[in-house]
Amino acid sequence: MQFHNKSIKAGKIAGLLSVTALACLLTAGCATAQKATSGKKGQVAVEAQDNDDPLEGYNRFMFRVNDALDRAIMEPVARGYRYIVPRPARMGVRNFLHNLRTPINAANNLLQGDVRGAAADVSRFAMNSTIGLGGLIDIAKDTGLPYQSEDFGQTMGVWGVGQGPYLVLPLLGPSTIRDTAGLIVDSYADPVRIYLFNTDHDSWYYIRSGVSSVDKREELLEAIDDLRRHSFDFYAATRSAYLQERQAMVNDKRPHKAAASAAAIPDYDEPRHKAH
Repeated sequence: MQFHNKSIKAGKIAGLLSVTALACLLTAGCATAQKATSGKKGQVAVEAQDNDDPLEGYNRFMFRVNDALDRAIMEPVARGYRYIVPRPARMGVRNFLHNLRTPINAANNLLQGDVRGAAADVSRFAMNSTIGLGGLIDIAKDTGLPYQSEDFGQTMGVWGVGQGPYLVLPLLGPSTIRDTAGLIVDSYADPVRIYLFNTDHDSWYYIRSGVSSVDKREELLEAIDDLRRHSFDFYAATRSAYLQERQAMVNDKRPHKAAASAAAIPDYDEPRHKAH
């Protein structure tokens, strides 16, 4: 009987992992789409970056698979979530999820040498966890402490570690070798994950991951629609947006390089060429 119960639990966890993976679909790439929207009449034109993509053949294949699954599963789920759940409730969920991630943000800010950023994270967490009813209300934002996501991929970038080749992860979407390693470190170091796994509530960790991805996909519905409609090459547009956004996030912790980086990003007012 004990073996049977363990088998059932393993099956549930495997199912949750599958749901979470599908829920995480394209989240990383989607989060950068807003930064790529520019040009005349809202036109998006992002120059394909062939460098840092030696795995382009594989990446394009996996991107097509991910995109097909997103259209079939994640996008309809996100639209249904928006239709059913009122905006105030959705914002409460988003604030709560941000609050749960704040300890990871603070740790990465410390590792990046940003003591002020880490202090702001600690203040945010304390304020929102108490006055903000466990993080449901973002009280800290109104006091001048907006939420800013930090991860170990950024931390390694601040340390001078190169991003490595661009890589599209199955189900998880756009990344690089460095960011993939950072994702693994952040996942294992997440205090929420550690607590849930140590108290035999690991299923809640996967549920949180799924809800977080649905929330992010809902937030970016219009941005992704716009990128799909107006980019000549959706893969190249997503890759370019992801790499530029990640570099900008790293440069934010190195102010002396931020200006040079901003100047190096081309103006995409007009398309350079049509990708094939």
